[in-house]
Amino acid sequence: MGKHLVLAGGGHAHLVTLAHISMLRSLGHLVTVISPSDYYYYSGMGPGMLGGTYEPEQIRFAIRQQVEEQGGIFIREAITGLDPDHRRLQLASGASVEYDVVSFNTGSSVALPEIIGDTATIYTVKPIERLYEARRQIKDTARRQAVTIAIVGGGPAGAEVAGNIRQLLGQGRHKTKVTLFAGRSFLAKFPDNVRRRTRNLLEKKGVIIHEYGYLQSIKDNTLIFDCGLVEHADFIILATGVQPSPFFRQAGIATGPDGGLLVNHYLQSPDYPEIFGGGDCISFAPRPLDKVGVYAVRENPILFHNLKAFLEGEALLAFEPGDDYLLIFNLGHHQGVLRRNRLFFTGRLAFWIKEWIDKRFMDKFQQV
Repeated sequence: MGKHLVLAGGGHAHLVTLAHISMLRSLGHLVTVISPSDYYYYSGMGPGMLGGTYEPEQIRFAIRQQVEEQGGIFIREAITGLDPDHRRLQLASGASVEYDVVSFNTGSSVALPEIIGDTATIYTVKPIERLYEARRQIKDTARRQAVTIAIVGGGPAGAEVAGNIRQLLGQGRHKTKVTLFAGRSFLAKFPDNVRRRTRNLLEKKGVIIHEYGYLQSIKDNTLIFDCGLVEHADFIILATGVQPSPFFRQAGIATGPDGGLLVNHYLQSPDYPEIFGGGDCISFAPRPLDKVGVYAVRENPILFHNLKAFLEGEALLAFEPGDDYLLIFNLGHHQGVLRRNRLFFTGRLAFWIKEWIDKRFMDKFQQV
């Protein structure tokens, strides 16, 4: 007898499974996909959309269309809770969905500081679609007056957002100021050459980089840092650390140090074998994985195989993350920084390589 597979989230790690819903249906299984949006946006091209290089339809997957065309059920809702003992998901509307097998790819969200006052001009890098709203609002305001933009976060996301905001504003009539508040150390986890060249490219385009300290709170668009520094900005974009949804810990299921769903080599919960997961929302028990899309993409075929195998009572495959990965920053103005092992270079070639890889990925899975 067929089983009910629920895909919680339509992210990177579920793309292969989404493409094979009709196959799972032909085996007699019911497939339900739950996502807060009809579209899933590819995070690797999000900063490029912010900077105006890409339009929203170029960087998104039409997951609702894809699901329904294959005979699956799509529910546009946010998941707020998990009851693993009764195999039930709680939704924001108050409704619940029961499953036989569930796979989580619910991503992560930006950890927020204390915010007091109006939040209309404060944005986070996730969800990606909000970056388009930020783009429109910042550009419209910059046409009328001088603007100051603060980006908070010293990692790759902060660097990419700062460079692409600078590209978006260009050489307008009104003076603009773009400042990246990078904690106490810009790109702290990267080698000196990566930090130095990235900083040089950003500063050459007019981005100011500060390493004063960490953001404590925001009050009426004034940023307050732990070192005592106070800065006002017309727009604030938060690109600080990300965290998985809290409902895994709340459910009492095994989690990693960051609260992500703990999974074994098979991308499967050690406590509840019918629960799987991939992407930013998991904690891979064999070893920590960086919160980068490349691992979710690598998990894709293994996760699909194991979901199908579990439904059919077949053997599971172990996921091998690999050693290193190609990392490319898009810093706007068709400038990039590329690093893998000892290979390292910057400039237009790095950007074009990233664009070629990203577009191939979109062409493989996209339905607009």
